Amino acid sequence: MKPTMTRLITLPLIGLLFLFPHLARALDMPFKQVAPGIYAYIGDTGLRTYENEGMNGNAGFIVTQAGVVVVDSGSSYQVAKSIHAAIRKVTKQPVKVLINTGGQDHRWLGNGYFKAQGAEIIAAAAAVEDMNARGAMQMEGLKGELKEKLAGTEPVLPTRTFEKEMALKLGGRDIRLLHFQPAHTPGDLVVWLPKEGVAFAGDIVFTDRLLGVLPFSSATGWLASFEEMAKLNPRTVIPGHGDVCDLAKARRETADYLHLLITHMERAVDKGDDLQQAIDSLDQSAFSKLPNYDLLKGGNASRVYLEMESR
Repeated sequence: MKPTMTRLITLPLIGLLFLFPHLARALDMPFKQVAPGIYAYIGDTGLRTYENEGMNGNAGFIVTQAGVVVVDSGSSYQVAKSIHAAIRKVTKQPVKVLINTGGQDHRWLGNGYFKAQGAEIIAAAAAVEDMNARGAMQMEGLKGELKEKLAGTEPVLPTRTFEKEMALKLGGRDIRLLHFQPAHTPGDLVVWLPKEGVAFAGDIVFTDRLLGVLPFSSATGWLASFEEMAKLNPRTVIPGHGDVCDLAKARRETADYLHLLITHMERAVDKGDDLQQAIDSLDQSAFSKLPNYDLLKGGNASRVYLEMESR
C-alpha cells in the first residue's frame, strides 16, 4: 500500500501545473522604491517571452494620501493583477489613476484589470490613436508567446486623453503628464514629478539595451522629445526599458545613439548615397556592448535612412 499511496499523493502535485496551467505561479514583480512613495518595476531587457509574460519593459506606481497612481498596466490582465498585488504589499490605498505612457502592448493591455478596480485611465490622444491602430495586432502577437497567460486580456482604451500637457493633483502629489512629439511610439509621454525630481520617461528613454527604431517610430521626434524631457533636469529617470538612472546615462544610451543615426543618415541622403551605402558607412560600434545590438542595429539604420529620405 505504501508505494501506491505515495503515487496517489505525489503524481498530482508533480503534474498539477501541466494539467492546470491557469494555476501557474503569477509573475514575480519586485518593485523598488526610487524616492519616497515612488516605485519602479524593471522588466527584462530582452524579448517578450512566456516566462516574462511579455513584460520586457518597466512599470511603476506613486503612492499619495488619496490613492495610488499606476504608471503602465503591463502586457496582460494577469500582469496587471500582479502589479496590483505588489502595490498592496506597500499600501492599502486604492488605485485611483492609471497612466499609459504609450501605445506599446506592455504599456496598456492590462487596462481592463484596473478599469474593473474603478481607476481612471489617462493617456495622450496620440497614444489612443496608436492603440486603436495596433491593438488587435498586438493581441494576436502575444497569443503566440503568452498562450493561456493572456486569458482575460482585452484591449481597453483610456477613459481620458490630452494633447500636450495635463496637470494631475492627487493626495498632495503634483504630477505632470507631458507629450512632446511622436517618439518610439506616436503617443509616448513623460510622467513628471517636479517636487521629487523624478521622471517616468516611458519609451523616450532606453538604457541597458539598444533602443529600437520601429516602423511607427520617429527618430527625429524621439530625439526632440528626449531634449524636452532633459530640460526638466530630473534627478532620477525611470526609463521605459532598463534600470533607473540619472540623466547623463539616459543621454549616453538614448539621445547620443539617436543623434548618431540621424546625423549620419541626413548626410548620406544629402550626398545621394543609397540605402546600402549609407548603412555600410555607419559605425555603430560605440553601442555594440548594449544587449540587442546585433538584432536591432540594421533595422534602426535603415528606418532612420528612410525617415531622412522622406523629409
